[in-house]
Amino acid sequence: MSTASNRTSRPSRSSLHNSRMSTMSARRPRAGSRAAHLAEVQFEEGYSYALRIAYLNYLLQPKKKRKEYVVAPKPVRTHTASNSVGELMKEFMPSGSSSSSSQANMKLPHSLRQALEKRMEGVLRGTEKLPGYNDAAVKRTFGEAYTAFTADSFRKSIDKDRKIEPLILIFYTSASKAQGRGKAADDDSWKPLVDRHVALFVRLVSSLMRDLGSDQGRPEFMGRLATLEKKLLTNDQDLSLDTNQPGEHKTIEVEIPLTYDVKDMPMVQTVARIFGRTQSEVQTDIDRDLTVWTEEAALKDLKTYQHQLTSNMPGALRRGDFDLDSAYDEWKKAEIHQLAQMMLDLLTVRPDLAKSSTGGAGAASLGGNGGDKPLPIRPTSMYGEDQTYADISRMISSHPDPVAAASVVNQFGYDGSMGFSSLSMDDSTNGSSSIRAVEEAPEYTYIPADPRSYYKFVLKHAMSYDQLHHDEGTIVSEAVPLHRSSMDFLIELAVHWRIPQFSREVLLLDVASQKYLDLEMRAEEVYEVFEDVKDSATFDHLPHNKKPPYIQMFGQPLHSIERSHWASHDYAAYQQILVKMQEAMLRELLEVASQCYEPKPQSIGPTLMFIENHIHSDDAFPQRPETIAQFAEALTATMRDRAAGLYREFLDTNIPREEDDWDFSHVVNLGKAVVAVCDRTRKRYRKNPEIMGVSPFKELVGTMFPSFEADAKAIIERIVQKAKDRGLEVNMQDGFDLYKELADIRKIHVESLPGKPFAFHIEGLLEEFVWRWIKGAQERMENIVEEAIKQDQFQVRVQNPGDVPTDDERHSVSIIDTFQAFNQSVDQIYQLEWDDDVHHAKFMTALAKAFTAGIGRYCEIVEQRFAKEMDRPSAQELADANKTTQERWMQYAKDALSNKDKVEPFQFYAESFVKLNNIEYGMQALDALEKAVNVDGCAEVLKRENGPVKPVDRRNAKYVFTIKIVEAEDLKACDPTGTSDPYVVLGDEYQKRLAKTRIIMRNLNPRWDESVEITVSGPLNIIATIWDYDTFGDHDFVGRTSLKLDPLHFSDYLPREFWLDLDTQGRLLLRVSMEGERDDIQFHFGKAFRHLKRTERDMVRKVTDKLVAHINASLSYEALKSLLNRGSTLASMAALWQKRTSTKVQPLTQTDVENTLQPLFTYFNENFAIMNQTLTHATMMAVMTRLWKEALMAIEALLVPPLSEKPSTQKPLTQAELDVVYKWLEMLFDFFHARNEQGEVLGVPADILKSPKYHELASLNFFYFETTENLVRTSERMAAATAQRAQQQLQQQQSQLPANGIIPGLAAGRHLSAPPGFGPGAAGGGAFASMGTIRRGKSIMMARNLGTMRRAKEEKRKDAQADPSDDMILRILRMRPEATMYLKERHRQKERMQAHQAAAMIVRQSISQGWTGPAFGGAMYSRNNLPMR
Repeated sequence: MSTASNRTSRPSRSSLHNSRMSTMSARRPRAGSRAAHLAEVQFEEGYSYALRIAYLNYLLQPKKKRKEYVVAPKPVRTHTASNSVGELMKEFMPSGSSSSSSQANMKLPHSLRQALEKRMEGVLRGTEKLPGYNDAAVKRTFGEAYTAFTADSFRKSIDKDRKIEPLILIFYTSASKAQGRGKAADDDSWKPLVDRHVALFVRLVSSLMRDLGSDQGRPEFMGRLATLEKKLLTNDQDLSLDTNQPGEHKTIEVEIPLTYDVKDMPMVQTVARIFGRTQSEVQTDIDRDLTVWTEEAALKDLKTYQHQLTSNMPGALRRGDFDLDSAYDEWKKAEIHQLAQMMLDLLTVRPDLAKSSTGGAGAASLGGNGGDKPLPIRPTSMYGEDQTYADISRMISSHPDPVAAASVVNQFGYDGSMGFSSLSMDDSTNGSSSIRAVEEAPEYTYIPADPRSYYKFVLKHAMSYDQLHHDEGTIVSEAVPLHRSSMDFLIELAVHWRIPQFSREVLLLDVASQKYLDLEMRAEEVYEVFEDVKDSATFDHLPHNKKPPYIQMFGQPLHSIERSHWASHDYAAYQQILVKMQEAMLRELLEVASQCYEPKPQSIGPTLMFIENHIHSDDAFPQRPETIAQFAEALTATMRDRAAGLYREFLDTNIPREEDDWDFSHVVNLGKAVVAVCDRTRKRYRKNPEIMGVSPFKELVGTMFPSFEADAKAIIERIVQKAKDRGLEVNMQDGFDLYKELADIRKIHVESLPGKPFAFHIEGLLEEFVWRWIKGAQERMENIVEEAIKQDQFQVRVQNPGDVPTDDERHSVSIIDTFQAFNQSVDQIYQLEWDDDVHHAKFMTALAKAFTAGIGRYCEIVEQRFAKEMDRPSAQELADANKTTQERWMQYAKDALSNKDKVEPFQFYAESFVKLNNIEYGMQALDALEKAVNVDGCAEVLKRENGPVKPVDRRNAKYVFTIKIVEAEDLKACDPTGTSDPYVVLGDEYQKRLAKTRIIMRNLNPRWDESVEITVSGPLNIIATIWDYDTFGDHDFVGRTSLKLDPLHFSDYLPREFWLDLDTQGRLLLRVSMEGERDDIQFHFGKAFRHLKRTERDMVRKVTDKLVAHINASLSYEALKSLLNRGSTLASMAALWQKRTSTKVQPLTQTDVENTLQPLFTYFNENFAIMNQTLTHATMMAVMTRLWKEALMAIEALLVPPLSEKPSTQKPLTQAELDVVYKWLEMLFDFFHARNEQGEVLGVPADILKSPKYHELASLNFFYFETTENLVRTSERMAAATAQRAQQQLQQQQSQLPANGIIPGLAAGRHLSAPPGFGPGAAGGGAFASMGTIRRGKSIMMARNLGTMRRAKEEKRKDAQADPSDDMILRILRMRPEATMYLKERHRQKERMQAHQAAAMIVRQSISQGWTGPAFGGAMYSRNNLPMR
């Protein structure tokens, strides 16, 4: 037994890691190592700087206010006259003090008038979003002004001059009108509202300028609008408060002073939690440095940082820190603007700092102590005056409190001479170092020396704390494990330490990756962090009411920021993060790969996804294919080693060490273990079938399967050999279980190793187990059938007594059990899923043979029981049996003298009809079984496997002869009435009875049309004896004849007709055909169908035989004569009593004709009512169809004699008689084709009733009274046409012989008879004198399923239509004495033609066989000793 070979030991993780590390260390990042590495941060220092920013956030928060009630002062108006507004406008637009450029900047934008009208419409509709515009008085003022503004003349004036003064003045006038309307002359209470409404209008114009973007480049204009708005507000009026308060008091807002208590500092509390300090400890630290950590120090830090930035000095990012100058310029421009905004916010909180900063003393005080020197004026830079005014304008427009912002700016002056530029630090040093490594910055209070290192330090501690206390706060996003409070604090750090957005995100990735390396985060968690940072940045999503922080590109994910806009050190750090993560992920993959075949290994999906989506797909990652190749080799070796070790474990567990203890179950268990681990591995890696190009499933199969296949083959052969040595047989079920297991493994092998064949042929090794099972099934089949019949009561299967059974309930359990056994046998083979088509076809062929034997046995037993039930004596016969001999003879004489048969209705048994239903069900079930087995497919497989047919020894072959007893002529009369009741008995030369026909009552020219099958292996003489049935005493002998059945004289599909002369008087017509008995699946199914069909036919015939006597009596010549002579008899009787003999004969009426058949129809209906209670619809149709055929035969016997070359003593009918007969035919058709009131057909369909026999009878009317001369000419024409068509068909088949190899004689003989010398009647000269057309008989192959049977019937119908016969004309001529010579001449011609064609056929067969086949008329034989079809 071969076992799995040992794999080479896999490389250690350290060796693989060292090789990768040596490779990766040779890489050079985009930036130097100085920028890529961060400085070490001491815990206390990091905590201190974090606390400072949190405390500064508390200081810079907008002061909280509370409402207080104060006594309302008497109204004091600053501007009580209209000319005061003019003074304000003069202050707003001082003449002669501005340059032309300044005046251009004071003009309104072109689009402002239209936008202003829309905003005023919004005020009137109540949709204005700014506060203070929903008051009714305000809306009245705006409505009055809107009317004035929309005047055409005013619009033209504004569009031309584009000045603000006319708008303000007109609005002031409109406000005065609106508020003073209806007031007394001495009432001035409304006048303060005018100034308030004008202030609201100025505020609306300022907001509109910002919305249109027109505030850019108009800082002076926007500042003056803010100043005008402030001057219009008097008595501490606030636009957001209700100024129409009644009473003596009013509400004012008062700022709440700071408490400097930690409990009021949320961000300080966040720092305390992150660094593990108590609030008292933090309070102590804040109190200690309260005088140092001030707003002044924060402003000084900003001014210092601004100076470093504008002077390109160390302490801020410089041009050398970016790859592109344009990227640096863009960043610097935005950074300067944000610095201005931050200073503006700080000065808004502390306006006093702006006042103190204008002088030297104030400047000195900004340092936080008196020892600092004043800041010098900054040097000239790219940040010029135009840029300053633009920034001031943007600051005012975007500030939440533009009035306060304008106030601060005004204190610096409109001209910019004392603006933010005066706060710049002197350009004291020059160098190339960055702010991220500030060497000398003693002025910084809040900014650490290396902000990026400190930011990472705080971020790491914050994430660690939030991971441990996950449920104590609101998580900022599902991906990033940070609380909202921690993220707000980190954003505050980034704002004050000036950490760019890309730096924040890179540092976040750095911290997350470090936590993954420290086993503080799982692969899926770090994957989510990278996914969020790169693609969505949900951690930066702020509440809707919170303004964005002063961070460039805040909220943008990392991938949306162009890499060229990153700082070089951030890009280098990002590359190092990716390299570091790849090393860690590959190490983890290698560790997991060693467990990938375990029942519950570590999940590998997140790790693979991270490598594919966040490392290899990233353009920043330095690709090294050799590293991946080395890893793939190590991974492959690891998987193979583990697979080989796992298989060895399976061997030790499932296979005993001693060979004597082995059995198939051990191999099955070993296979199950192998399949189980394969299925588990395939399902596990279904979504990701490969790990870095290596498939765990394929490595498992490629390692484990070859070893298992070799071991399994050796074990199986050893087990089988030991069993044979001991004279034992291995259990069949164990063999089947083993096959299923091996087949499953082979499927996996084929799918996974397409280029490598399976180690051995499983089917060839285990085929004997299937044959053993089939042999047992064949032996049990007949016993199963007999047992099923024994247990069957042959009763309908109704759910409740009294219910009308359905068709499915009208067959009994024996036929169901029989076919259930057949289907179970087929299912047993199909369940094996045998993967060898030839074997499968052979299995099905063997089962088909067993099915045929079982069906044959079933039909034999059921038909015997059915015949016994149907042939039971009637009540009259039982009564006659009790009479004495003299009494029986007296009754017989009385019946003979009366010349009239007494017809008694037959009492059918329900059990008999159930048996007939079972046969019909069997044909349907066998047809379904034939489709399930795929008979044609199996036959085609075996045909391809066996190759061309070869001649073989025919001595062991079996042949099936089908003998049809057609009719007899001129039989001897054995009864005193001058008739006989004939029936035929077939026997062989050994006195074995083969078949018996039914009895035809009172007929010397009977027609039976009954068939029997005889299986022979060589020549056999059969003897046909005709007997006359007698009720009492022995049956009388009528005659005897014989026929030799020699397979050499017959070929498949070639029927022969023999007129055999009896040794007494008359002759018998037999039709004989032969087929080879083959071991062929199509033949077996055809034979099974033949069993069922002939059993059904015989049983139906026995049923109809009980009714035929009445049919023959009702449709006899005596009944016809009685009907026609009724009127004549009545007239002759009347003449005896009357003097005048000229009494007129009463004509025959339609009613008289119809009444003649009424007893027959009544008899039919009574019997049909009994049948309908038990027979199925299909079986009932078969019975009625057979009765219809019997009726047609009775009608035919009235019209013409049987076909023969001898003249007939039967006389033709008269015209009146012919009309009555055809009227009877019409009535019979209507009766069998019955319809209900709705016109639905309840009887036999018309296409079945209009059979070829029906058409022959219908056409007979056209020839019946033709002259003999015309009939002879017509017969000659039809015979000549038939001979010509046969000759053309023969020539056509001969031309096709070289192409298809078909022997033409086999198909051309469809109208031929055998040579006269073949039969025992040859000496008499009339044995083969068939006067009609001989059609091809039904073969077993043509009736192997319902489909072929239907096609055969259709072909027969088509042949009858396409090949009209002159049989009816010949039968009419038998009643014409003058046609005797023509009939004899026609007989001699046909005899000669048939002999010539038969001889030619034998010659062609011999030539085509090369004189190597049978010497005379023999058939071709296949490799299985079977005749060729």
